[in-house]
Amino acid sequence: MPELPEVETIRRGLAKFIMHQTVVKIEVLCAKSFQGDIARVEGNHVVALRRFGKALIIDLDNHVSLMIHLRMTGQLIYDGKERYAAGHPSENFVANLPNKQTRVVITLNNGILFFNDQRKFGFIKVIPTDQVQNDSFIKKLAPEPWDLTTEEFYARLQKHSKSCIKATILDQSVICGLGNIYADESLFAAGIHPERKSGSLTTDEAAALLESARKVMDDSINSGGSTMATYVKADGTRGDYLEKFAQVFRKEGQPCPKCGRKIAKIRVAGRGTHICAHCQLKEPHA
Repeated sequence: MPELPEVETIRRGLAKFIMHQTVVKIEVLCAKSFQGDIARVEGNHVVALRRFGKALIIDLDNHVSLMIHLRMTGQLIYDGKERYAAGHPSENFVANLPNKQTRVVITLNNGILFFNDQRKFGFIKVIPTDQVQNDSFIKKLAPEPWDLTTEEFYARLQKHSKSCIKATILDQSVICGLGNIYADESLFAAGIHPERKSGSLTTDEAAALLESARKVMDDSINSGGSTMATYVKADGTRGDYLEKFAQVFRKEGQPCPKCGRKIAKIRVAGRGTHICAHCQLKEPHA
C-alpha cells in the first residue's frame, strides 16, 4: 500500500500531464471500482490535483471531484505522447491497455488515464468538490504532521496513553500519513522506543517525534517516495528514499548510524519494526 509520500509524488507527477485536460469519456469495466454518476464528470476539465492523506483528488471545473485511492495494487497509467505510470509496478506499465486488470478508462482530450487494480481494493469516487472534506473516508483523517502543533500532538497521544507509541502514530485518526516505514524512521530519529506507552512521552519528546516525522516525510517526498519493491514515481522511475535517507528500516544487522551497534528487527503493534535498542529509550529522557 502506498504511504503518504508516494501519493504526494504521484500527485505532483500526474499534474504535469493531465492538468487542464478535458474528460471526454469514462468507461467503467468493473462496477466495484467506480462510484458515482459518470455524466457529472464527462465534458469537464481538470483544474487541480490535491491530496488528503493517501487519497488523490482530481478537481473539475464544474465543482465535481474524483477521489482516487490506490489501496494495495492500484495503478494510474497515463498514455499520451508518452506513457507515464504511477503505483504498483508491473508489465502494465509497458503493456497494451486496457487489459484484464483495467477497471476504469478515462479518455482525455490529449491522452487516456487507465485505472488498473489487480486486487480490486482501490476505487474512484465522484464527489461534489465542496463535500470532499466531509466524505466519510476523508473526515476520519487527523491532520498531517505539518498541520499539527506540539500541543495538539501531545494531547492526541494522551488520549491513547496506554497504547504503545508505534501503534498510536500508525493510527490515521491520531496523525495522518505515517505508515510502517515512516513510523520506524521517525521514532528512531527522535530516540523513542516503539514499545513505549504513548502516555509516557514528555512534551519535549512529543515535539521531537513530530519534528522527526516532518523531516522524514519531507525527505521521502523530495526523493520520490520509498517505493520498496512496489511503488514508482509518475514518470516510471523509482524513488530512492530507502537508499538515501532511511536509517533503520530494513537494515537489521547493519550498524546503527548513531552508535554503531546492530539494528534489530522486532514485532510491535503486529508490524515488523526496526530499532536500535541502545539509541531508542524505553524510558523518558532524563
